[in-house]
Amino acid sequence: MNKKNIAVAMGGYSSEFQISLNSGAVVCEALDASVYNVFAIHILTEGWFYVAENGAKHPIDKGNFSFTAEGKKIVPDVIFNTVHGTPGEDGILQAYWELLSIPQTSPNFYQSALSFNKRDCLSVLKGFGIKCANSYYVNKGVTYKVDEIIKKVGLPCFVKPNRAGSSYGISKVSKLEDFQKALETAFTEDDEVLIETALVGTEVSVGVYKLNNEIHVLMPTEIVSENDFFDYEAKYLGKSQEITPARISEEETKSVQEEAKKVYAILGMSGVTRSEFIIQNGEPYLIETNTTPGLSKESIIPKQVRQAGMTLTEFFGNLIEEAAGSW
Repeated sequence: MNKKNIAVAMGGYSSEFQISLNSGAVVCEALDASVYNVFAIHILTEGWFYVAENGAKHPIDKGNFSFTAEGKKIVPDVIFNTVHGTPGEDGILQAYWELLSIPQTSPNFYQSALSFNKRDCLSVLKGFGIKCANSYYVNKGVTYKVDEIIKKVGLPCFVKPNRAGSSYGISKVSKLEDFQKALETAFTEDDEVLIETALVGTEVSVGVYKLNNEIHVLMPTEIVSENDFFDYEAKYLGKSQEITPARISEEETKSVQEEAKKVYAILGMSGVTRSEFIIQNGEPYLIETNTTPGLSKESIIPKQVRQAGMTLTEFFGNLIEEAAGSW
């Protein structure tokens, strides 16, 4: 059997690059070496490289995404995309790989670009009846009235960069005097800011993936943060409990799974996505959807996969074969 050459792309140009390197390392370790030749590809601001097991770096030819490994020129058969943030979660790399006719495991460029822009994505989904928090948008350099914003979203509210992940730049604002500082923090990550009503309820995260062209939904994970919300510390530094399956009723479980599946279908997703909801008064409200969710040991999707009785080796292999088969 001819082994497929799999390039595991990781890194990126955003604050999330280190988290992405962790995700990529987990994928490289989990993929079945008897079925795939696995190559770790670092896409970083300082350059694009295939990084061999001995640490040697071999530059990527951007003309066809090829590289040299053990004296041979390799063009990947499939790319396993674990790049968080730009350029791997916002559609840039997806469009480039599509031009090169190389299948990849994350959603296509338009779906990726749309979902990465929280403002635009929520606007589209609201039109399909998906429940979301009240929101207000502010762009850098454009005048705004704080009282007008608070009148619409109320306090407490969340102030967050429109295009960033891993809770970088997000603040929860409970007092009016803290609003300006929160806005400045968000503007350090993006020049577009999303301000939302702070929903009150149980936060859950739901993984969705496609296999044999059929949409499958994983069991929701309940997120209980020690901090004021599910921020960076809660996500990556152990300041939260992530309980799978979530401690919600059977009816709420079914409802949030159906909503996550609906979001996936409406947006025309592929690969694995993770949607975040707040269940308020029994109703799921969408916070956001991620097209290259974290896959490191601390991440939610691997926990949900194991809860479903699958190994990461099996799950990641399925994503690769689905990507290869849909090309």
